[in-house]
Amino acid sequence: MKPWTAISWLLLAVVADPAHAQDGRWQFLLEPYVMLPNMKGETGIGNLAPVKVDQDPQDIFDNLQIGAMLFLEARSDTWAFSSDVLFMDLEADIEPATLITGGEVGVSQLGWELAAMRRLAPWFELGVGATYNRIDADVDIDVLGIFGPNYTLSGGLTEEWIDPTVVARATLPFGDRWFLQARANLGGFGIGSELMWQLQADVGYRPSDRWRFSFGYRVIDIDYDQGRDAGRLVYDIRTFGPVLRLGYSF
Repeated sequence: MKPWTAISWLLLAVVADPAHAQDGRWQFLLEPYVMLPNMKGETGIGNLAPVKVDQDPQDIFDNLQIGAMLFLEARSDTWAFSSDVLFMDLEADIEPATLITGGEVGVSQLGWELAAMRRLAPWFELGVGATYNRIDADVDIDVLGIFGPNYTLSGGLTEEWIDPTVVARATLPFGDRWFLQARANLGGFGIGSELMWQLQADVGYRPSDRWRFSFGYRVIDIDYDQGRDAGRLVYDIRTFGPVLRLGYSF
């Protein structure tokens, strides 16, 4: 199934769900956010050997070309439907290793998650989702020439896939304005990624009925290895770091 076809079916299920008309007034949340990401793991394309990536927020922002992060949610007393878009276009240095003197990897990463959750308790929601992933990768590896001058191996690849996921979320208010929220995703299952998982935890404050601020931590782990020969992409990367969110409800 094509990635956009799967997303279209999920959108259709959201729009057509008869429960929408049974749960009373709907509320909507618009929440842009900023993540200070670390990236660790390895990536490789084509016949090139996978190379290690180990970048902290300063490294990433020094090489960040553009980034955008936006969370949207529609919720009632029973249901919640969300969209979460994360896009980064960045470059990272390759760590020297045996026969590798250095190099550079450029990665443009888009993750778009659509999810539907049902409230099973006042504080707990459970549901399913689908994440569309697109990776545009370019790798230049500087190789030590044992019997001659050093040389550079280069390659590039674009890959896209869908990861089905199970989603759980817990929200615990404390006091009049404060709340704790934790969310977990588990998916891939070999349909897209071999395995992908995500954890995020936030503490938030509502200064009014419409505005909310939250600060937390997020971990996204993707283990993807598909294709053969020149069409192979290895993307085994963990992205993690603190997150600052600003939300507006209407």
